[in-house]
Amino acid sequence: MISEKNVAESFYEETLISEGFFILKFNNETDDNQTFKREIGSNFIQFHFCIKGSASFLFNEGSYTLPLSEENSLLLYNPQRDLPLHIDVPAHSWVLSVLLPIEKFHALFSTEANYITFLSDENKGRKYYKDASISPSMAIVLNQLMNYNLHPSVKPLYFKGKAYELLSLYFNRPADLDVEQCPFLADEDNVTKIKRAKQIIINKMAEPPTLQELADEINLPINKLKEGFKQIYGDSVFSFLFDYKMEVARQLLATGSHNVNEVGLKVGYSAASHFIAAFKKKYGTTPKKYLMSLSA
Repeated sequence: MISEKNVAESFYEETLISEGFFILKFNNETDDNQTFKREIGSNFIQFHFCIKGSASFLFNEGSYTLPLSEENSLLLYNPQRDLPLHIDVPAHSWVLSVLLPIEKFHALFSTEANYITFLSDENKGRKYYKDASISPSMAIVLNQLMNYNLHPSVKPLYFKGKAYELLSLYFNRPADLDVEQCPFLADEDNVTKIKRAKQIIINKMAEPPTLQELADEINLPINKLKEGFKQIYGDSVFSFLFDYKMEVARQLLATGSHNVNEVGLKVGYSAASHFIAAFKKKYGTTPKKYLMSLSA
């Protein structure tokens, strides 16, 4: 498992979780593309998550390219051949990857082989590829891993816990978003409308529209909006928005450039007490204590 570093030292970070179990972080805050290569054996399963920007995976010396866009993930597994990592990360993009041997992965889900289709006996020797969107709860874990700032002594334990949490959330998909079971999602126009709804509430998170206003704006019946949003993003509209607002708040606090009141206002809380209560509900601590933990 040899890595080739042809990039700035700060761009790439590799953390060993346990034997054969790795988390790779690609954080390109430069104005240039960065590339990275790493050998990965055929016994490994790969999960790649694009948190910000985009990325491309190159195969067969660049003759085949697989793009990965923001808020999307990619699962790769091919027991017939090695799939070395050759990733191109454009300027201002973040990617996090999880690598682990298929035996170790299978042990995590040994009683759920029928639920995770490629783990079943008839499929375990076949290659598998899947792209999927990143849910808000997964985005929180990914950002926590990217922005890790606790004491170095607890880093292996923290990363191990978060890696397992991330895999749990990845496979916690309603009926695995089976489009065949949901004819509504087979209509690309409906999917486009739901994705537009998500962007609207993100853009207007401080003063979001009501569900009816949102349904009217994307031209869908309100029941179809609620059903489709749950199917695509695994959560209700306002639960998704709450998670998103809290993650934005956490990142704003982490910059150290805003006080608690300012952050609360930016994410739509006119009363600081309401923001503090919401933040504590999400993270189990107050914004002030969170800030103190960053400087400890």
